[in-house]
Amino acid sequence: MMLAASASWAQAPTPPATTTTTTTTGTGTGTGTGTAHKAATAKTTAKPPAPKPSTQKHTARKVPVITPRHNGAPRHPVHPAAKAVPVTAKLAAKPAVKPPVKLAAKPAPPAIPADEGTVTHLHLPRYLSLKTDDVNMRSGPGARYPVLWTYKRRDLPMKVEREFDVWRAVEDMDGVKGWVHQATLTSKRSFVITGTDPRTMHADADANSAAVAVLKPGVVGRIHDCAAGAAWCQVQVGGYRGWLERDAFWGTDPGEAVTP
Repeated sequence: MMLAASASWAQAPTPPATTTTTTTTGTGTGTGTGTAHKAATAKTTAKPPAPKPSTQKHTARKVPVITPRHNGAPRHPVHPAAKAVPVTAKLAAKPAVKPPVKLAAKPAPPAIPADEGTVTHLHLPRYLSLKTDDVNMRSGPGARYPVLWTYKRRDLPMKVEREFDVWRAVEDMDGVKGWVHQATLTSKRSFVITGTDPRTMHADADANSAAVAVLKPGVVGRIHDCAAGAAWCQVQVGGYRGWLERDAFWGTDPGEAVTP
């Protein structure tokens, strides 16, 4: 556009068309007339003078200059402090593996007292009784352990000494120990007559009271009531109910309180 504009204002003006003027004079000599005619013809056919260059100044139009935004920078760093990693190093470098976060150690659970079961948290040792007439005693806490004894006496008392999952380490009245499943035990308190001599059940907690029944060794019955430290306990065997000296049977600890 600038070149086109320059050409327009720099083009010379078009010269006027050449005209021939003929002057006719009715008087004068031929010589004079011819001379005047030549002079007029020469005057009229002469080239017009070249136009004088214009003295007017033409100022060129300024072209706007467009500058990029952001002060000319193509991009701005997001992390000014970060340095570019060479391509080779970037390909070879691997992010460092962060060490696993160490969680604060949980406080150890309080130690279970020796006289408390690890499963039931009940007092140990304690007495339970067999639920059925067919209970297997095994050498360890699991069905994969061999059977040591099979008990055929329901309600026979057992002393529980240890607990492991669903298994209980027990001891019988003769000191035989092993493991039985918890499902074969019941919380009913029972007793078994020990020793070699029969023992007498009395109507009251007195050796001079009336005899209710004579119990031979191995007889199993139920305990109804034993006061703490008392020498006599109220028991029942079948349809007979009375009082029996504590040292006549096995099924309680010395001085233990058994309540209904």
